[in-house]
Amino acid sequence: MVTKTKTIGILTSGGDCPGLNAAIRGVAKAALQQGTKVIGIQDGFRGLVENRTMMLEDQDVSGILTRGGTFLGSSRDKPHKMPMGGKILDMTEVAVSNARKNQIDCLVCLGGNGTQKNAMRLHEAGLDVLTLPKTIDNDVAGTDITFGFDSSMAIATEAIDRLHTTASSHHRAIVCEIMGHKAGWLALGAGIAGGADVILIPEIPYDLDHVVEHLMARRHHNKRFSIIAIAEGATSKTEASDSSKKKKIPRDDEVEGLIEEPVASRVAREIQQAADIEVRYTSLGHVQRGGSPTATDRLLSTRLGTKAGELLHDGVYNVMVGLRGEYCEAVPLEEVAGLTKVVPVNHPWLKTAALVDTCLGDKLKF
Repeated sequence: MVTKTKTIGILTSGGDCPGLNAAIRGVAKAALQQGTKVIGIQDGFRGLVENRTMMLEDQDVSGILTRGGTFLGSSRDKPHKMPMGGKILDMTEVAVSNARKNQIDCLVCLGGNGTQKNAMRLHEAGLDVLTLPKTIDNDVAGTDITFGFDSSMAIATEAIDRLHTTASSHHRAIVCEIMGHKAGWLALGAGIAGGADVILIPEIPYDLDHVVEHLMARRHHNKRFSIIAIAEGATSKTEASDSSKKKKIPRDDEVEGLIEEPVASRVAREIQQAADIEVRYTSLGHVQRGGSPTATDRLLSTRLGTKAGELLHDGVYNVMVGLRGEYCEAVPLEEVAGLTKVVPVNHPWLKTAALVDTCLGDKLKF
C-alpha cells in the first residue's frame, strides 16, 4: 500500500523530559520504513519560523532510545507570540509557509499542553498536524499518561527515599518540593511511592493546622521524623479563597530572570513557627527533567511514536496519539487543546494515600 504522506516534519516543544528522543525515534523509524521522508526541525516552533531543518535518516535516530532530552532541541516559543527583534510578533503565517516550502504534508509536534494548543492554532491556519503527549506533569487531556511522567516520578521518589535517611537521623521534618505545575500527579505518585507522611497538591487546598496536627500526632507516637511532599502549585485554603493572593505559577522561562521563593521554603517556615519541631526543605527543580528515561517511558514513547507513524501512513491528521487503556489511539485535537487534566478528588490514588495514614492537607472522606 502506497503511503498517503510523503514528507513529515517533526519538532519538540516546551520543557524537555526523558523519552523525547525515544518518541522521535519511534515516529521516524516507522515513517521511514513506509517510505515517508522525515525532516527534523530544530528548537521547536522557533526553528520552524526560522526554517532551521535537517533531513533525518535511519542512522540519525539510531542509538538515541536511552538518551534523555531531545537531540532536536526545544523552546517554549509560540508561533503566534514569538519574540523577534525585540518585539512580540505573530509568526503563524511564516511557520505555515516554511512547512509548505519544505513540502511537509503533516507536522508532528511532541509536547505538553502548550504544544497541543499551538499545534491546534497551526491547524486552524491551514497546516495539518499530529501531536504526541509529552510532559513530566502528566496533565495533558485525552491520554491516560504522558511520556516523561514515569521517569520524573522515579527521580522524585528516589529523592524522597534519600530524605528519609537524613530526616530520621536528625529527627527532623523535611519538606520536599516537586514539580507538576498546576496538577498534583507527580507529587502524589512520588509521595505515595516514597512513603511521604504528608502530600500537598494543588487540587486540595491545605489547612496548615491540620498538617501540624498530623505531624505532632506522629511525634506523640514516637515517630520522630516526617517527610512532606508538596507540589509546586499547592496552595493553602486561605490562599485559595483569596483571589488577590492567587499567583500564576510560571513555567521555567516564561518570565526571564524571575526567581521566586520555593513553596517548600514558605511551608517549612510556617510549620516550624506553628510547631516546636526542626524543619528543613529542599526543592528538586530541574533535576526531575534530566537523565535517561525509564523502561516504562521508553516503551510508551516508542508505542506512541510508532502508532503516529501508522496514522501518518494512512493520512490521519489533526489528532493527538494518546494511551487509552492498553491501546494507543487517535484523539481529535479539539478534544485536547486548551484542557488540563488534574487529579480528581475521588481518584483512587488519594484513597490509597489516606489508607496508609498519609495526611493530604485536609480532612477528606472516601
